[in-house]
Amino acid sequence: MRRVALTFVRSAAVADEVVQEAWLGAVRGLDRFEGRASLKTWLFRIVANIARTQAVREARALPFSSLDREAESDAGPALPPERFQGPHGRHPGGWASFPQPWPDEPERALLSAETRDLIAEAIDGLPPGQRLVITLRDVEGWDAAEVCSVLDLSETNQRVLLHRARSKVRAALESHLTKDAP
Repeated sequence: MRRVALTFVRSAAVADEVVQEAWLGAVRGLDRFEGRASLKTWLFRIVANIARTQAVREARALPFSSLDREAESDAGPALPPERFQGPHGRHPGGWASFPQPWPDEPERALLSAETRDLIAEAIDGLPPGQRLVITLRDVEGWDAAEVCSVLDLSETNQRVLLHRARSKVRAALESHLTKDAP
């Protein structure tokens, strides 16, 4: 619950408050639980709603440290267009060249603390919607239906957010694990 709250709010202390408030809300509202979703989904929906409200409050106060960051845009393509063939290529829209293979033993590299830190940094650097979806799906292991229910997303929107997030994390890994990555 704390990890989900942290995807919405900026600090661990605020996330702890959100979780505490969610537990109180769940205990107070347990008699209103209708069983249309699993108890887990219902509880995480409470966390998400409280965390969203708290994030809106936090957004009103802008810390000085965030003033230097460039504006993040979610509108661009997940991968650079030059990685795909143009309309006159042999296979229009297909890969211009296939992604570089990772070393023979990627498990060792992926298990290293350095690589795990790189993945965590890549996820932390994602736009909020992408960060939340990839955290719930790939870090927490939730299925698509649970994520859609808790975040109130359509299946299509959830898939797009997850694809973009995975593409950006893969690009970060690609540049770390290969020398000639674009």
